Order: sequence, then C-alpha cells, then structure tokens
Amino acid sequence: MRSALRFLLPSAVGVFFFLTPIRVGEAWTIPLGALIDWANDALAEYLVSAVLVILTSSALLSPWFTWKGAPRGSLRERLFVVSPIWVALRVFAALLAWATVTKTGPELLWSEKTGGTVLDLASDILMIFFFAAFLLPFLTDFGLMELVGTFLRKVFRRVFRLPGRSAIDAMASWLAAAAVGILITSQQYENGFYSRREASVIATNFSIVSIPFALLIANVIGIGHLFFPYYATVGVAGLVCAWVVPRLPPLAQIPDSYVEGVGKQISEDVPDDVSLFRFGWRQASERAERAPGPKTLARISAANVLDIWFGLTPGVIAVGGLGLMIAEYTPVMRYLSYPLVPVLELLRIPEAAAAAPALLVGFLEMFLPAVIASGIESELTRFVVACMSIVQLIYMSEVGILLLKSPIPLRLGELAAIFLVRTAVALPVVAAIAHFVVF
Repeated sequence: MRSALRFLLPSAVGVFFFLTPIRVGEAWTIPLGALIDWANDALAEYLVSAVLVILTSSALLSPWFTWKGAPRGSLRERLFVVSPIWVALRVFAALLAWATVTKTGPELLWSEKTGGTVLDLASDILMIFFFAAFLLPFLTDFGLMELVGTFLRKVFRRVFRLPGRSAIDAMASWLAAAAVGILITSQQYENGFYSRREASVIATNFSIVSIPFALLIANVIGIGHLFFPYYATVGVAGLVCAWVVPRLPPLAQIPDSYVEGVGKQISEDVPDDVSLFRFGWRQASERAERAPGPKTLARISAANVLDIWFGLTPGVIAVGGLGLMIAEYTPVMRYLSYPLVPVLELLRIPEAAAAAPALLVGFLEMFLPAVIASGIESELTRFVVACMSIVQLIYMSEVGILLLKSPIPLRLGELAAIFLVRTAVALPVVAAIAHFVVF
C-alpha cells in the first residue's frame, strides 16, 4: 500500500499540472500554463528587471570564474565556468538587453522586432522554467513514465523506434510548451532512460509548441477561423516527420549509447509469465520507492532553475537577437530561399516568392514566418506557412539554444540539417492536405 501511494499521489499531481486540459476564459490550457500566466501577469513589472539582473550577473561572473576557476562539482562551476564562446554570448546578451531597455545604439539592436522580441521571450522563460523545474519530478520520478512506457512500448518501438515512456514527452510538449518537453527529455537522458539517439530523436521530433501558442500564430497570420484543420494538419505532418526523419541522416547516424558512468537504466520488456498491467505497476512502484526525498528534489530543482536562468537566458537573448537581426535587416534569408521558389511553384503554392523566405526564417525564430507571411494575399499560402512554422519545430531563439545548452549532444550543424530534413518531409504533406482537404 505504501509503495502504491508513493507512486499514485505524486504522479496524480504531475498528471494534473502537465497533462490535464482546463478552460481558462475562452482558451484551453493546462494548470501549469495557467500558473505561469498568472505569475507573468502578477510579476509583469518586475520580470524585465529580473532578466537584466540575471544577464548582468552572468556577464560579469562568467569571465571571472572561467578564468579563476571554481570548486569542482560546485554550483558556481556549473553556472559560470563555460567555454570562451559562451562567455562572449553572455556578455553580448547583457549589452543587447541594456541597449533594448535604454534604446541606446543602432535601432537594429533594440527595435521591437529584434531586442524587444527576445527580451519578452526571456521574461516568459523565467516563469516557465521556475514552475516546470519544481513540478516536473512529480511527472517523471515517481513511476508514471514506467507505467505508460510499459503499455506503449510496442507501438512506439515499432513506429518511432523509441521507448514507450517518450509518449509523456510528446503530451507534455503539446499541452504545455516545447521547452517543457526538452527539459523532460534532457533529464531522462542524463538518468539513463534514453540513449543518445533516442533523446536526439525525441527532442527534435516531439517537442512541438503548445496548443495556445499555435493558436496565437494562426491568429497573427490570419487563419484563426481555420484553427481545427490547421492543427489537425500539424498533427498529421508531425507524425509523418516523427516516423520518417529519424530514419534519415543525421539522426539515423547517431549511436544508441548512454551517458558514461550512468549506463542504461530502462527495461520495458515484459516477462512472458506476467501480465502487462502487473509488470507496469511493479515497475512504477519500484521507481517510486527509489525516488529522492522532498529536500533532495527541491535542491536539485533549484539548481536546475538557476542553471537555466543563468545559462539559457543569455543564449536566448544573444542567439535569438542575432538571428532576428539577420532576418529583419539583411537580405540573407531571401537569398537563401531562392531554391525553394520552384519547389513551391511545383506544389502549386500561390505567391511562392513571398512564401519562400517564411519557410526558412523559422529556423531563427518561430514567430517570424507568421509576421512575414501575414501580408500574403492567398489564404492557402498563409495556411501552409503557418503549419510549416509549427512542424519545422527547431528554432534557435528557444528550442535550438535549449538543445545546445542541454546534455543532449546535438551540434548547431546537426540542428540545421534536421530543420531542413523536416521541411523537406513535411512540405509535400502540408501542401497536399491544404489542396485536397482544406481548400
């Protein structure tokens, strides 16, 4: 009974906050999302100041501790001892944030389309990860993933070549935020429940943006009245990508190795003499018995929050800001998108020349395609761009920088290649649905 309660009660808390749809006003969200929105509203006037304090501290302390060193294994080493490129990014992020707040320097630094956008995004990140880090153990550490993994192992192994427990990642991403899915995947990889290949596949194929954000994109681009066919198309194209993309390079070339010193900690194979439910329940109960106590969980979660705040936030500002400057103030994305124009024309997408840059600029920031394509006259084209901006999944202003900072060993070049592969796989699917089903 004790082990059952130790599994059921915390897991119920995790399911409630991460996987239970609730209606708030006119929108559907989850309790975690509602909690984050409430905190953002209550602390709105303080969040930018908090971001500035974090960025300035990171910019000052990172060069100092990287040069002088910090006690091995200490929190100071984890937060502030980084490579020279990350020191430079942290310093640049602080300068960009201060330039945005004070409107100092060239406009390309502090305009609403560049510095203003990433500063708002960084403010949102503070509360997302504060609550997600402290609540996530209820979802992952008390046996729920073992139980779900047991039931879904055959389907996920056969279709996606992944453990059944990865279904929790996908659901958390769709209902909460892509960042939450990546946080789950990173922790599962570090703890030996995913191999390097599995973690890479899950993070780049299942960490899709939440339903509320997808609705925001639909409204901005002008297809809010088509939300249900739009999100259904995203779901179909996303499943096709999740089946095809992991079987192609670069994901197919990543080895099934586990974190050194941790090894493989997962077993979803059911013995012949044990029922599926009994085995899943036993796995879940054993996992719950091994879960850390409240003090340990609080300490680990607090360290994770600080690591994200001081490590991820500067990356979002620096990399996202640079990407937006390139997209908004240079013709680079227009030139790079020229080869896409004949492809779009072949797929009978109207206004192909205007749509092509929107299909590439999403690598820098997911919201940019909606902004660029909102002026396109063809509703079909706007529908395709909106769907692709979600399905492409990897955007450097958040998901990309999260992955680069995470323990999952994916490099920038690999992320760019995966983005292009997802684009190539998803575009014909989205175009076909748009032509033959929606319009």
